[in-house]
Amino acid sequence: MKISRLNAIEEYVLTNKTAGIDELCDVFQVSKNTIRRDLSELEARGRIAKVYGGVTAVIPEDVTPLPIRSGINSDGKEQIGALAASLVEDGDTIFLDSGSTTVCLLRHLSDRRNVTVVTHSLTAMNEAAKYDNLRLIALGGQFNTATSSFVGISALNSLTDLCISKAFMGATGVTVENGLSNTTFLEAEIKRSVVAHSNRVVLMADHSKLGHEAPISFCRLSNIVALVSDAPLSDKFSDFCRAHTVRVLTP
Repeated sequence: MKISRLNAIEEYVLTNKTAGIDELCDVFQVSKNTIRRDLSELEARGRIAKVYGGVTAVIPEDVTPLPIRSGINSDGKEQIGALAASLVEDGDTIFLDSGSTTVCLLRHLSDRRNVTVVTHSLTAMNEAAKYDNLRLIALGGQFNTATSSFVGISALNSLTDLCISKAFMGATGVTVENGLSNTTFLEAEIKRSVVAHSNRVVLMADHSKLGHEAPISFCRLSNIVALVSDAPLSDKFSDFCRAHTVRVLTP
């Protein structure tokens, strides 16, 4: 009977993408302690992951693998990386998310001192490790192959005690109306937590992301301090940034 329940819970989560603890207790008529034990067993199967207050499916949807994303508009991303690096000061603790653009910033920090890099991106970890002048703090968690990053409750817990000077964030889509958005729940959850724990948020987004929207919003555009892109902004974005004192950096 337990195996049947575990299979049913797993199917329910995979179908609904996310589910809360209370919701699962109601659906399967078991206690919270039982659900928590069941979810721990199911997490070991690798198809779901525990998050704050419940669980989520970890099978990525419509996520282009990072190596492919990294090769798209590589020149533009390098421009963005160089511009964003100008915002990093000696002594900063910066966060880099798992986007294919944010990692480009690291190659332009060779003259900075006493900079600490916090990241859940394996790609960013490997890049940051090349530079003796950078200190690296790596967040743990469950590895997501599509995004080459560590996600889940362990990564979220690691952020709790960190003081981040500046968070450099990528996004799948950016609109004036709904801000920064992402495709997958687990990545958006990390991004949302980083925004909450950072003194300043910097958006690094090439022109293809602006004006497009992904399913999960994680930060309002008015909450960022700077927008770094590889081309001049449209009037709509320029007017918004001017009205909300968002600094704009473009070539």
